[in-house]
Amino acid sequence: MNAKPTPVIRETANPLHHLWNNHGTWWCHYTEHLPDYTKRRVRLSLHTRDAATARFLRDSLLLEARIAA
Repeated sequence: MNAKPTPVIRETANPLHHLWNNHGTWWCHYTEHLPDYTKRRVRLSLHTRDAATARFLRDSLLLEARIAA
């Protein structure tokens, strides 16, 4: 069985989708759906206080996850 997670990317009108600001630092969160029908929540600090930088880093992370799958 293939152990790689399958990314599910959905278009949204919200430019801050998958992002949240925790006391000034932006974080990215998403869920990986695994081949064994389980899921894993991923929460990563983006180490930035700038929303535009956070959006760029989020897009890079999600693209990397999609390519790796």
